[in-house]
Amino acid sequence: MKLEILANRLREIGIKDLKKDEPLALHSSWKIGGPADVLVNVSDIPSLQKLIVFAKEWDIPFIVIGRGSNILFPDEGLRGIVAKFGKAFASVRTSGTSIVADAGMWTPRLAKIAASKGISGLEHVSGIPGTLGGLIYMNGGSLRRSIGDNVKSVLALDEDTNLIEISRDKCEFSYRSSLFQRKNYVILKACIEGIGDDPKNIKRRILDILAERKCKFPLKLPSCGSVFTNNAEIYEVCGPPGKIIEEAGLKGLRVGGLMVSTMHANFIVNVGGGRSKDALELISMIRETVHKRTGFWLECEVRYVTPKGKIAPLHEFL
Repeated sequence: MKLEILANRLREIGIKDLKKDEPLALHSSWKIGGPADVLVNVSDIPSLQKLIVFAKEWDIPFIVIGRGSNILFPDEGLRGIVAKFGKAFASVRTSGTSIVADAGMWTPRLAKIAASKGISGLEHVSGIPGTLGGLIYMNGGSLRRSIGDNVKSVLALDEDTNLIEISRDKCEFSYRSSLFQRKNYVILKACIEGIGDDPKNIKRRILDILAERKCKFPLKLPSCGSVFTNNAEIYEVCGPPGKIIEEAGLKGLRVGGLMVSTMHANFIVNVGGGRSKDALELISMIRETVHKRTGFWLECEVRYVTPKGKIAPLHEFL
């Protein structure tokens, strides 16, 4: 379908806030990615349902994103529709030690709100620059904790755009993994349970965590965060990915505009003009070097999106 026709038909079904030929680099923490045919800022569930149904009927690639903090978009862009959860889909309410928040809620802000209400348990996500939906999708976290530890239930759209509520025990949370990576569901909001504590104590812990991250991670340059997962089997023999990559002498290794951080080797930073082809080449070089030294293949935490909208761990495309 031609781009102008696609945009007009979306407007006809009530989709107003859309952009044509939108550079995905503007929606990526890595600052990488060519244009999407159409990007829609999602403001409500009915509009999202309309988008999904439309994309299915016309067999148009369709993906949902938040802040793009754990995604590598292709240089070619995406020949389809990108639905973005942002400020218009980021409400939050609290009751006692419970929080109900939309998928578009920025994670550091969620941790700050929880602290102000005397709800402890989310301090470990205070420095993770993504949205709640992406955090739950990845079962992300830090300091040996994951968001799944606090999730009570998740409201989502199933593959037929029906609203479903999924309890924590059915979310299949494990290290950097969840049901949502295996099912074509769209996370809408989550109910999260913390524990009560003095807001001053919680805020102090958050400040300590943020100070540690500032000293440890390269936060001033665009990146996707940790590139490789911390596999338990590999960790037992060789340690965490950052240590393995550093010991292989790969800190500072550069391809095009992307470089292995000299501050933390599990970060790949965009030092200017980085492209997805640079990331694919650099990550392939890291994996091959590590495999030759250790016999292990590092697996990627970051997801790659193909121009046709397929999403999977980046190493599956190497």
